[in-house]
Amino acid sequence: MTAEELQSGYVFLLDKPLDWTSFQAVNKMKYKLKREFNLPKKFKIGHAGTLDPRATGLLIICCGKFTKKIPEIQDAPKEYWTEIKLGVQTESYDTEKPEILHQDISHISEEMIRETLNKFVGEIDQKPPVYSAIKIDGERAYNLARAGEEVEMKSRKTTIFYIKDVKIELPLVSFMVGCSKGTYIRSLAHDIGQELGIGAYLTQLRRTKIGDYTIENATSDYLENEFRFENI
Repeated sequence: MTAEELQSGYVFLLDKPLDWTSFQAVNKMKYKLKREFNLPKKFKIGHAGTLDPRATGLLIICCGKFTKKIPEIQDAPKEYWTEIKLGVQTESYDTEKPEILHQDISHISEEMIRETLNKFVGEIDQKPPVYSAIKIDGERAYNLARAGEEVEMKSRKTTIFYIKDVKIELPLVSFMVGCSKGTYIRSLAHDIGQELGIGAYLTQLRRTKIGDYTIENATSDYLENEFRFENI
C-alpha cells in the first residue's frame, strides 16, 4: 500500500471492537495513516454507516476518492447477529442503561417467540431509540435524553428481509437479521418484547454484512499499535 493508492481510493473493512464509537475508529485510522504515509492534511476518510458503541463487527472505512462510494455502501442491505434478553427492559434498549421493569416469562413458549419474530419480517413502522444520534432541532437525541429532556421520536418505515438461525435459551434469544438502511436493531429488540408483553432489550449486536462486504474479511489490526496492512 502506498500514499498514492490511499488517495486514489481504498476501502478498509474494520472489525470494530466493543465500546469504540464509529467516529473514534475513523479518527484513529486517519491519524495512523497520515503519520505512516505522510498524507496531506485534507486527506479524505470516512465510514460508510455508523455502528453503535455497544455493537461490534463490520465497519467500512473509505479513503481518498473512494469516499464517493460512501452513500452507495450506506444504502446497501445489512446483516446482524443479534441477542436479546426477554422479561426486562432498559431505557436505551441496550446495555448502556441498567435493567428495569422485570417481568415473569414463565408462560412464554418457544412457539410464541418464533411466531412473534415472524411478525416483524417485511416492511414495518419503527421508532428509533431515544438514545440515538438522530438530530432533533439540531441536537443529537442522545444528548437530550441524557440531559433528562423529553424526546419524541417519529416512526419511520424500514424493512426486515429475514430473521433466521433462531436460538432460544431463555431469557436469551439470538438470531440473524437482514434489514434495510436505517433499521435500529435496538428498537427491533424492544418492539419484540412489547409484542410478547414482557419487554426485551438488546444484549449483544454484531454486524456481519453490508452489501457484498462481510465480516470474514475484516480485521481490527488497524486499531492496534502497529499496522499490518492487507489488501482487502
